[in-house]
Amino acid sequence: MGKAAAASCSSTRGLVSLLSAVPCLACKQPPPSRAAMSLSAASSEGPPPVAGPGSDTYKGWLFKWTNYLKGYQRRWFVLSNGLLSYYRTQAEMAHTCRGTINLSTAHIDTEDSCNIVLSSGGRTYHLKASSEVERQRWVTALELAKAKAIRMRDNQSDDSGDEEPASQSDKSELHSTLKNLSSKLEDLSTCNDLIAKHGAALQRSLSELENLKLPAESGEKIKAVNERATLFRITSNAMINACRDFLDLAETHSRKWQRALQYEREQRTRLEETIEQLAKQHNSLERACRGAPGLTVNTVTRAPKAGNVLTVKGEASDEDEDTEYFDAMEDAPSFITVAADPTKHHRRTDSNLSGASEGRADDWNLEDSVFECSTRSSFDATGKDVVSKKSRRTQIPDKPNYSLNLWSIMKNCIGKELSKIPMPVNFNEPLSMLQRLTEDLEYHELLDKAVKCESSTEQMCFVAAFSVSSYSTTVHRTAKPFNPLLGETYELDRLDEMGFRSLCEQVSHHPPAAAHHVYSRRGWTLWQEITIASKFRGKYLSIMPLGAIHLEFHSSGNHYIWRKVTSTVHNIIVGKLWIDQSGDIEIINYKSKDKCQLKFSPYSYFSRDVPRKVTGVVMDAEGKAHYVMSGTWDEKMECSKIVQSSLGSSSMEGKLPKTVYQTLSPRVLWKKYPLPENAENMYYFSSLALTLNEMEEGMAPTDSRLRPDQRLMENGKWDEANMEKQRLEEKQRAVRRQREAAAVVALEEGQDYEGYIPLWFERKVDPATGELICVYKGGYWEAKERQDWSMCPNIF
Repeated sequence: MGKAAAASCSSTRGLVSLLSAVPCLACKQPPPSRAAMSLSAASSEGPPPVAGPGSDTYKGWLFKWTNYLKGYQRRWFVLSNGLLSYYRTQAEMAHTCRGTINLSTAHIDTEDSCNIVLSSGGRTYHLKASSEVERQRWVTALELAKAKAIRMRDNQSDDSGDEEPASQSDKSELHSTLKNLSSKLEDLSTCNDLIAKHGAALQRSLSELENLKLPAESGEKIKAVNERATLFRITSNAMINACRDFLDLAETHSRKWQRALQYEREQRTRLEETIEQLAKQHNSLERACRGAPGLTVNTVTRAPKAGNVLTVKGEASDEDEDTEYFDAMEDAPSFITVAADPTKHHRRTDSNLSGASEGRADDWNLEDSVFECSTRSSFDATGKDVVSKKSRRTQIPDKPNYSLNLWSIMKNCIGKELSKIPMPVNFNEPLSMLQRLTEDLEYHELLDKAVKCESSTEQMCFVAAFSVSSYSTTVHRTAKPFNPLLGETYELDRLDEMGFRSLCEQVSHHPPAAAHHVYSRRGWTLWQEITIASKFRGKYLSIMPLGAIHLEFHSSGNHYIWRKVTSTVHNIIVGKLWIDQSGDIEIINYKSKDKCQLKFSPYSYFSRDVPRKVTGVVMDAEGKAHYVMSGTWDEKMECSKIVQSSLGSSSMEGKLPKTVYQTLSPRVLWKKYPLPENAENMYYFSSLALTLNEMEEGMAPTDSRLRPDQRLMENGKWDEANMEKQRLEEKQRAVRRQREAAAVVALEEGQDYEGYIPLWFERKVDPATGELICVYKGGYWEAKERQDWSMCPNIF
């Protein structure tokens, strides 16, 4: 059954559940018909509730009301130490608690012969037992546990101050304790002063005694020494007694303070659990609304684009596990930006709060500024030159609607390297990894503008925007590209149209590595070797690109190096796939030592920031900040010139103060091109991506465009593509076995075996980073002009 049919069935089941619940919506009570069905289906399952080893523990099965779609669900409840907790199964007791109610503040109500209602602090549990006898057992256990919890709370409040000092007596006791401590500390300070004073006098007397010459004076001096020694001894005793009193007082109240601290920690834990439960309820409501379109819903504006978050009136289940939740980021941006008044910064000022950065506002408004030119440049729908010298295709065949049993394929893949798993083309898009690398050049105009920058920090802004722009195509692209075969190449010759030509080659198969080289006649060269490390973790897939990206400008010699962030695909098994980027990018200019730190904030349900946020600061070699970068990796990046900076006050103890940057109005450096029409049926390809697999004349026989399984998939023939993919992979494995056999023979004969050698790239040590990378050694474009491909292997 396809996705549409499954969704239809889900909607039908939700509608039936809603219709059965209509008579009870007015009074907001659980529908008895749904409860009866749930109870009758499982009334005979499981043993009756049992008491644990001690009288404080009581365990058993009860039915808990979740929502109007699922009704009552069977849950395992544990009553212990005045707390009632529940789990989906008994096995979950070791790791996952679904909810807890403190009986000391709970209200217990019995609605009918089998129903129990617990309410505490705004949280309400509607429970049902399978029989009246079982219900009575639970009510008795709950009442006893509640009475005992209240007694324990009162006793702790009386003798240990375990609760908050809310009453007047608690406040008076706390004030008295603090006053006594202050008094003892003053006594200690006074005694310390006296010891210092008399100790100095005693030292002087002893010195005088040693210097005596006349025996007649010795008696008087010795008497003075004895008197001063006596005073010193009395003062020391007073000091010791004051210390003893202080220690006794501290020991008396130590246990009380420790219990108060433990109480605060427990309160904090309860708050954290409540927040987590609220987040789960939020997601459950969203799923409930999707399955019941007839309910009145309210859309929350701040939500990931993978699906709007919806809210619905009424109770909901807090047990949804389909979505992964992330805490708010602990390492939030270490700076704050505020808008500067342009009228106050029309000329250089001598005042500087911190001396970290200062600039001229009028520099930002120069007509010949590259930034000004960038804002005037229009972001048209295609983003290409106005006059195109060759017409390119604007569409590909629509993606067919193939069903796939995802779990049957992925359940054996957990923890394995994704590149080593034979995957059907149903998970792919009709592009290879080499073509995806070439897609990074979609916004090459940023580098063309960077060439015109006279300032290296201004140039860094455009390079930073370019590094972010390569992720804009991934927001909807959750399918994986084809893994290239060893020796597979891909060329993109746009020298006449866009001023650059690009070449990629798969230089290694395990681990998979691709080398990329781009030359632009407009003044820059880019090269990289990327290895993709990926791990499937059950609910999400992590993709870690390894390797550095190099960019060099011909005229200035500025050499920029950065690395990519981690991409995460969520909801692999259940739910709608969505992708996120997280991590840091550090761009370094190895000539001028300028630096840019970009932070990709991971999406969090608890963050108020916009999703997919990117922030950063451009600094020179001395660490002075010049520009602030801000935006999102799926939409646009802006640059703001810093006119002044200062250190803000630290709002939290132990936290470093944040830097406050006063900036001028931001300028848009990069903005995403809109997707072509009908992009949702064409794998969400951009205008450039639609042309990447278009056939060209004169390309090498190893080019990705000639790959048969990829071509069949693009044409909608997925069954044939899967068979062809298996043939190509087996052919590649056969070639690898031949190389392994040759290596064994060479080892037995004592000869050296070089292994696989890339055709168009060679390994060299990068002088900037010291890493061994594959760089372009030349010859490809010359071979294309001669149409001499005799050196190319037969891989297809």
